[in-house]
Amino acid sequence: MTDGMISIKLAQNYEMSQLQNAVDNLEQEQDLIRNDGYFPDISISQYRNQARLDGTITTPRLKDALIEAMASVNGELATIVTHPQDNVIATLADMPSPQINGISLLILRYQRAVHCLATANLYERYASYDTTADGEKKMALLQDSIHQLRRDARFAIADILGKNRLNVELL
Repeated sequence: MTDGMISIKLAQNYEMSQLQNAVDNLEQEQDLIRNDGYFPDISISQYRNQARLDGTITTPRLKDALIEAMASVNGELATIVTHPQDNVIATLADMPSPQINGISLLILRYQRAVHCLATANLYERYASYDTTADGEKKMALLQDSIHQLRRDARFAIADILGKNRLNVELL
C-alpha cells in the first residue's frame, strides 16, 4: 500500500460476473427509486454501474445514499419546480434544454448531482467500517475524492439553476 492505490480484497470464490448478472437482472420495480413526479426517478443498477461500485456495498445502503442525495438535490432545486396550477412545466424533462444523446441536459445534470452526492456519502461512511491503520490511510486518500464529488454536485446544481459556478479555496 505504499503506492497510494486503494485495493479491494475479494472474498474467496467471489465472481464479479455473478454480481454484474444480478445487477443486470434486477426487476425494474426493485431497481427504481421513485421521485416526486417533477424530478426523474433514479435507477440503482445504473448508479452502481456508473459509480463502479462492487457488491460489498449492499443495495439497501445504495438506496439509502441515493434517497438522501435525491432529497438534498430536490431541496436545492425547489425554486425551479412549477406549481401544478401554473400548468406550464410538469417535469424537469419538460423544461427547455439542449439534449445530448437524446437526453435533456437538465436530466443528465440532475443525475450527476444525485450520483456525486450519493458516492460522497458512501465514501464518508467507509471510515465506520474499516478502522484499521490501513483503513485510515484509505480514508485519507478518499478525502480528496469526497471534496471533488461534492464540488461536482454543486456545479451540476448551479448549471441547472443557471447560476455561475464558483469554486473558492482558502489560502
